[in-house]
Amino acid sequence: MNFSEVFKQSNQLCKVSPDGKYLATCVQYRLVVRDFNTLQIVHLYTCLDQVMHMEWSSDSLFIFCAMYKRGLVQVWSLEQPDWHCKIDEGSIGLVSSRWSPDGRHILNTTEFNLRVTVWSLCTKSVSYIKYPKACQKGVDFTADGRYMALAERRECKDYISVFVCDDWHLLRHFESETQDLAGLEWSPNSCVLAVWDNCLEYKILLYSLDGRLLSSYSAYEWSLGIKSVAWSPSSQFLAVGSYDEKVRILNHITWKKITEFEHPATIINTKAVVFKEVEKRPVVGSEDLSIHQMTVDNSLFSTQSKYEITQLPAQVPVIKPDPDRANPKIGISALAFSADNRFLATKNDNMPQSLWVWDMQRLSLLAVLEQTAPVRCFVWDPRRPRLALCTGNTKVYLWSPAGCVSVNVPVEGSFQVQSLFWHCSGSSLVLLSKEHICLCYMEAEEEK
Repeated sequence: MNFSEVFKQSNQLCKVSPDGKYLATCVQYRLVVRDFNTLQIVHLYTCLDQVMHMEWSSDSLFIFCAMYKRGLVQVWSLEQPDWHCKIDEGSIGLVSSRWSPDGRHILNTTEFNLRVTVWSLCTKSVSYIKYPKACQKGVDFTADGRYMALAERRECKDYISVFVCDDWHLLRHFESETQDLAGLEWSPNSCVLAVWDNCLEYKILLYSLDGRLLSSYSAYEWSLGIKSVAWSPSSQFLAVGSYDEKVRILNHITWKKITEFEHPATIINTKAVVFKEVEKRPVVGSEDLSIHQMTVDNSLFSTQSKYEITQLPAQVPVIKPDPDRANPKIGISALAFSADNRFLATKNDNMPQSLWVWDMQRLSLLAVLEQTAPVRCFVWDPRRPRLALCTGNTKVYLWSPAGCVSVNVPVEGSFQVQSLFWHCSGSSLVLLSKEHICLCYMEAEEEK
């Protein structure tokens, strides 16, 4: 592995363009666009206020910066740096902005979710969509970019509207069989819409494009329900994580449960491998160091770590949640399928230091990574079965079917990795600390 120099960023605003050629970062009110390969600055834009959100268009030709406090969105062109566009929502305010799949319309949600405004960059026309619901995930586009599903709330009932993205006309409008809809998500093949209820009721509904209810699934009643949902890239599986510390896998033919994955405190599965991170602080003799080394070379004093395979049965560290507090730290908060559909990674909130990897061919536990600190972020390589994770320290961790590795980020000063994401080619990782970014390049042998 090789690492780049460190660059500044603010609000964790750092995105790689969809074509993989550019890296955009925001530093306060400035937008910096770099060539991803050389890291040279190619464009520098100045916004009217501190940027709260930044997003690339699907064709990588435009980028917008949203300033929610001022109700403003500024759009910049990479092809024509002199061209720019300003969208002002005025006194109605702004809480979220996003691109449409064609990269030529911007959807703004106003304060109090009064409406969604669709702004066209080509014709300068404006369309309004009323009654959007304020929820965890209320808008989603199909992977082919043709349709948009929007959750609505009117007269104390949940509805779903499906719009055609070409001209924003309404294709279908139907009532959802939810008490209080929490989110919706299209399958990757754009055929099925998954809709789930809020955490007070375990209910997931599956609708076809024309609004027919294909199936409804509820695992139990009278207890906290669904916490996370993820489609497999092939659309064959729908993984549903819940507050009872289990993941249920639904199949795409009957929409019935084919298995459930439990997260026990004691692992006795003989086919699973438990990797435990073990820290080791290096012993450095003071006479061996010059003053320059002591002040500059942070890696001399950083804690090294490696993984050791734990003998089974193995105990997983468990934190008992406080039942009197809202949003208890319990249950499956994050799920992610690998790009080849072979693996599923899960995180159980009352076992925050452990990451679980499941084999989707055998439908069984494959590995558990037990870290020394809570897992902050984990993400699959978009090209191969390889998982990267971070825990808020100076290391980045990688898992693949071949094993685990812990790598120290060798930069000046302390670089605490708060989050990370892959380049679309899978050849490099972008690491984010509180105020900086660093690129981690995989070597060719590792990629094989």
